[in-house]
Amino acid sequence: MQVAQFRMPLCLAIALAAVDPTLAAASEPVHAIAMHGKPALGPDFDHFPYVNPDAPKGGSIAYGVVGTFDSLNPFILQSMRTTARGVIDQEYGNLVFESLMHRSRDEPFTLYGLLAETVEWDDQRSYIQFNINPNARFSDGEPVTADDVVFTFELLAEKGRPPYSNRLDLVETMEKVDADSVRFTFTEDANRELPLLIASVPILPEHATDAETFDRSSLKPPIGSGPYVVGEIRPGERITYERDPDYWAKDLPVKRGHDNFDEITVEYFLSASSQFEAFKKGLFDVFPEGSPTAWARSYDFPAVHQGDVIKDEFRPELPSGMLGFVFNTRRDVFEDRQVRRALTMLFDFEWANRTLFNEAYTRTQSYWQGSVLSSLDRPAGEKEHALLAPYPDAVLPDIMDGTYRLPHTSGAGRDRKIQREAFDILREAGYRIEGGRMVDENGRQLTFEIMTQNEGQEKLALAYQRTLASLGIVMRIRTVDDAQYQQRSLAYDYDVIMKSYPSSLSPGAEQIWRWHSRARDPQGTFNFAGAADPAIDAMIDAMLNARSEDDFQAAVRAFDRVLLSGYYLIPLYHVEEQWVARWKHIQRPEETPIYGYTLSTWWDARAE
Repeated sequence: MQVAQFRMPLCLAIALAAVDPTLAAASEPVHAIAMHGKPALGPDFDHFPYVNPDAPKGGSIAYGVVGTFDSLNPFILQSMRTTARGVIDQEYGNLVFESLMHRSRDEPFTLYGLLAETVEWDDQRSYIQFNINPNARFSDGEPVTADDVVFTFELLAEKGRPPYSNRLDLVETMEKVDADSVRFTFTEDANRELPLLIASVPILPEHATDAETFDRSSLKPPIGSGPYVVGEIRPGERITYERDPDYWAKDLPVKRGHDNFDEITVEYFLSASSQFEAFKKGLFDVFPEGSPTAWARSYDFPAVHQGDVIKDEFRPELPSGMLGFVFNTRRDVFEDRQVRRALTMLFDFEWANRTLFNEAYTRTQSYWQGSVLSSLDRPAGEKEHALLAPYPDAVLPDIMDGTYRLPHTSGAGRDRKIQREAFDILREAGYRIEGGRMVDENGRQLTFEIMTQNEGQEKLALAYQRTLASLGIVMRIRTVDDAQYQQRSLAYDYDVIMKSYPSSLSPGAEQIWRWHSRARDPQGTFNFAGAADPAIDAMIDAMLNARSEDDFQAAVRAFDRVLLSGYYLIPLYHVEEQWVARWKHIQRPEETPIYGYTLSTWWDARAE
């Protein structure tokens, strides 16, 4: 199997590596790599600071989610959003498949050796070499080798979904140095984050993977190198994972204090209400709560009063992220930024927050609010001006000078001053009111649809609909089931959709698949807005290639300003805490890392 992007055929690269000593690694092997700065933990570290290294092993935990599943293959487009939770999972842990390196939850973006015992790279990050741990094994006992790494990247490039399918785009050569070492040499266009992204790709076993049928959904239990194997499967209802007693990495520092349960079950529910009722009855053990109203009001049941259910509050050191109603700019009605700006102004957050949420939320005004990466209340500095100079119209003046704020209404539900300002912007965009209808120059009424997937989203949409109707704008609401929601999201078949964009302290290549022009047309990306702006592309490039912390922060702030100026979505709200309810037999470490609670470090007290 060949990868077309390679300028040197893979077989030739492998052969040259065997005979040409210049292809051998010349740098000193290291145990960890960081995007910026140095890893916090030295090569002799014993465990991460946010785990309990003495946590008991045994017992079980059950999670509950809304939705369904019909596949155990998370790497392909066909089952991108219908793969069972846990196979690879940021929240529950990568139970079945593992990557070459493991990310610390207590550093912005630092990776420590896992399948790769050590790595080698140069200061320019022109290459990275992974030296596989000789003890690494798949769950069937077969060793993890360089051949598995090469096979994985070639297969994902040919049949995987984004972003896995694109990981080799900026790789000049992939070289099998020896049976346990693989070197990736990058093109001149590669960014400085690419080595860390390569290190984060889950590795598949060549001997147990059918390359011919890989691009089809399957419920066949996969073979991986992770701490669990798939047990019971009830499609759309339940999946159970069982601890692999021979898990090869259980004593490594990066895994000490993790993977403490003998059995992990994920229960699926048709609705959020049935999910919560099941939690109250003890049918599953942990319930992350996203609603401040529910957190304040809905936990008045006997198990809470008796101390059997515990409410935990965590305060991570993360940016706010962004939740909002996303405009699909692929639709003609949303092509004009001024139209999107006016429609954003017409969402009455103060009324919704007071009426629906008892003023529990904070309005989100930046994609990285609450961190040094945010442009909010910060005038653009010299470095930002230099980055944005080639794109003079990309950032609006008030966003450039740091005075930007979303409109603050009276909260009465109809702020005439703001409505007038929004109408003036729409009029500049070619709209007028005729017979009580907001129409364009051809007499067509301003009309669009919001697609929602649950009652909470529908309530917000109804509040917005009320305001828009007063200006003669027709906004329909269509609530669909989870399967249809995922299918239409995948194909960008909507006018407006509610989506969340989580933020980290080390934003990177994930922003390509959310905002870059190359992610606008392929199905299965997260570019829900259909953004395709040279200024966005340039800011992402600057962010990914920043060599100093100052340059990185300037690039992210400039990127934030471009996104805000584009009015790609209606910003909604955030809370600064994470809320989780748990049945008391599920215990957790005392330390909370900067990324918040980490379920893979919790344990069952009944196992003590």
